[in-house]
Amino acid sequence: MFNLDTFKSYSRAVAVSAVAVTAIAFAGPAKAAPVQLFPFFQPLQPYAPYQAPAYQAAPSEDQDAVEMPARFRRQTVSYATREAPGTIIIDTPNTYLYYVLGNGQAIRYGIGVGRDGFTWSGTQSVTKKAEWPDWTPPPEMIQRQPYLPRHMAGGPGNPLGARAMYLGGTVYRIHGTNAPDTIGKHVSSGCIRLTNDDVSDLYSRVSVGTKVVVLPMTERRAELR
Repeated sequence: MFNLDTFKSYSRAVAVSAVAVTAIAFAGPAKAAPVQLFPFFQPLQPYAPYQAPAYQAAPSEDQDAVEMPARFRRQTVSYATREAPGTIIIDTPNTYLYYVLGNGQAIRYGIGVGRDGFTWSGTQSVTKKAEWPDWTPPPEMIQRQPYLPRHMAGGPGNPLGARAMYLGGTVYRIHGTNAPDTIGKHVSSGCIRLTNDDVSDLYSRVSVGTKVVVLPMTERRAELR
């Protein structure tokens, strides 16, 4: 037997269900929470260019920073001589170079001189001056030491150092050195060497034509402090 009230209740239930289905359809599928498959991986960070460590200067390359014995440091001393001011006197046995100032005074520099068998003496004059000179070993030196370079451009690694003053027509020079620990020693093939700092100071005082007196090994003088 048809029951009107039952039919109305059934119709309302169907209508509500239809509305619910329609709402779900228009709402779209539910968004699931992201699943972290590898929890031990960290998220990638934004790219940043590589930053090199701040540059730190290397230790000083100034070879003249070697600690010098006090007596070989450049200083003004009493020095009796008949030579005119501006003359250079090489005291070979005591490994000193004197630049005569006059009035009984001179500037004294510590030097390295010729080793045994390579010392010499006499009077010469400065015939040429050069800053950071090239080095071309003379043939007699090449014969003794065939491993030497035939030519070396001037620079901090050059054995002639920062300055050179050429003596007459000889192969000898007053020059700097990249081995300041040899000052006060008999080590060269006859050239006179000073630290780069000292040779630069002397170079500024000397002119082409300056007289240079080289004392023999037999004339050992008392040290004047």
